[in-house]
Amino acid sequence: MKAHVLARRVALFAMAGWLLALAGCNTVAGVGDDISGSARAVQRKL
Repeated sequence: MKAHVLARRVALFAMAGWLLALAGCNTVAGVGDDISGSARAVQRKL
């Protein structure tokens, strides 16, 4: 019974970590797009 509970906790933490990593990647990609867009706007003005 304890092994089942431990396996469930490990799976839960693994899923939580995976979701956080996925959210972090999306956030970093979004920041990169924002910076690129800002650079293009500055280049158009020059």
